[in-house]
Amino acid sequence: MKTLYTLVFVLSITIGASAQGSKLNKADKKYDKYSYIDAIEIYEKVAEKGYKSAELFEKLGNAYYFNGELDKASKWYGELFALNQEVDSEYYFRYAQALKAEGNYEKSNQYMELFAQKTNDTRAKLFQENKDYLTDIDAVSGKYTMDKTDVNSEFFDYGPTFFGKQIVFTSSRSEGNQYSKIHDWTKQNFTDLFVASIDNQGKLGSVENFSKTVNTKYNESSPVFTKDGKTMYFTRNNYNDGKKRKSDDKVIMEKIYKAELVNGEWTNIKEVPFSNDNYKTAHPTLSPDEKTMYFASDMPGSFGNSDLYKVSIDSNGNFGSPENLGPTINTEGRETFPFVDADNNLFFASDGHPGLGGLDIFEAKSANNSFEKPVNVGKPLNSQMDDFGYVTNKDGLGFFSSNRDGGSGYDDIYTFTVCTHTLSGLITDVDTKEILPNAKVILFDDKMNQISETTASEKGAYSFKIECNKKYYVRASKEEYETNEKPFGPVTKTGESKLDIELKRNIFPVEVGTDLGKILGVSIIYFDLDKWNIRPDAAEDLEKIIAVMNQYPSMTIDIRSHTDSRQTHKYNELLSDRRAKSTLEFMVKNGINRNRLTAKGYGETQLVNNCSDDVPCSEAEHQKNRRSEFIVLKM
Repeated sequence: MKTLYTLVFVLSITIGASAQGSKLNKADKKYDKYSYIDAIEIYEKVAEKGYKSAELFEKLGNAYYFNGELDKASKWYGELFALNQEVDSEYYFRYAQALKAEGNYEKSNQYMELFAQKTNDTRAKLFQENKDYLTDIDAVSGKYTMDKTDVNSEFFDYGPTFFGKQIVFTSSRSEGNQYSKIHDWTKQNFTDLFVASIDNQGKLGSVENFSKTVNTKYNESSPVFTKDGKTMYFTRNNYNDGKKRKSDDKVIMEKIYKAELVNGEWTNIKEVPFSNDNYKTAHPTLSPDEKTMYFASDMPGSFGNSDLYKVSIDSNGNFGSPENLGPTINTEGRETFPFVDADNNLFFASDGHPGLGGLDIFEAKSANNSFEKPVNVGKPLNSQMDDFGYVTNKDGLGFFSSNRDGGSGYDDIYTFTVCTHTLSGLITDVDTKEILPNAKVILFDDKMNQISETTASEKGAYSFKIECNKKYYVRASKEEYETNEKPFGPVTKTGESKLDIELKRNIFPVEVGTDLGKILGVSIIYFDLDKWNIRPDAAEDLEKIIAVMNQYPSMTIDIRSHTDSRQTHKYNELLSDRRAKSTLEFMVKNGINRNRLTAKGYGETQLVNNCSDDVPCSEAEHQKNRRSEFIVLKM
């Protein structure tokens, strides 16, 4: 991304007299005026002659870096470090960012390690705390589906915002531009605001200049509109009513302006009261209730090159005092292009939080009138280059800007859709199939971190909004029932899915003579062939019996083991008795007092069907006789 919106600082350097001195002096003047394209042309000619110095390579790297061409900056920062001279710690950070633009994350991380050794600022701390950031980014990637738009030109196109069934965006294109005034910094037209319609499929129509009263011969960009469409806030160079104003160091800063729609024309254009000639305010956005504006600025008190701020707006349109969003959001780098969605979640671009390269888009969830730790939104919205200007509407249609490879020009506008999914279901009794109202239902991610919690309705229904391409677990619980948990996902498309969960009752109308095994569904305790040791799957079932006995401390039970008829009477009696007593010993070992248990094997003496000796029966019929009973003797 170019210097149209980048908040930069200038390093003053002196290059000693040499054969290239006059050229360098000329280049320095261009550099000091932010005319980086002109400065690069001269600096590179000097470098091609074999001239080397830290100052030259710093400025060449910076000129490309500040102009958003990080891959080209990498070459000159590499030359700078090859000199093996002491350089400011900031160059370690910039070189690390530039290396990402080339996809060289391993070397980038090495320079971030060196950066962290030389400074203790937020960017270094975030890197040290998130060394697996690439893995984390991969884990959240895939939520969005993106595509190119038809509004892009060979110039700058960025910063779209919704305006009814249209988008209004920033462009330096020559066609339709109100003035043919070339910017010294970019060698392109100063930017105007343009508008394009959005059809029902989210496609953009033809492009027109937005407003002759809003657009001037200087830069306009990044507007936002109130819901009634009658007020807009936007960024413009410090120029209004035909007058331009400069900072103390002779720079025309960016300011936020307000305009009102009167009789179909934007008028009453005024700068907001917290703007200032000596610092930048830019890229406004509004909260859903329109009572708060968020914006970017390098005003005094900022953490870095550009911070995010908020300011209140009362019912009369008056502004309060700007508040910095603090170190959870802001770093010593750049935080810019804020956007707040319908749920009050904050999206913004940053190069200070760990990302894929350049500016990445981050989301900070709304929580208790503040914001949680930002999370990178992942691929494909983020790339190795600058990605910024995220906006979306209630239907999940969105736009963002990027200077990634494959675009039409410098910065381009892309469209995206958010893959959203609804997971719902019913909570029921596994045996009776009756609806279970008011059950607690919890949604977990694949690492069992709780995401959301709800209560099933009177009709036993629950519902969660989930993200695509992620695995989840859903846990349901209710008094007098065993907790049950089921996995779900991932899904890859917007839509709805059902996941019903059945719960088994664990408190019963138990009385003397009740077979706990039958109630708990554990009538078959499995043993290996001709064995009586408790298998792991049998142990899980016995734990259910143990749990009920723990609920009824005075309960005693008789364990009865039965076989089918396929062996001798004596063999079956001995085998079943050993299995019954093995079951008893397992329960004693797991906390049940021995005097609460009796056990006996009945062999084939109590068959439940006619499958006695020499009677042909199916395996299923024989299975009914191979059972265990847990008869309640006392409550």
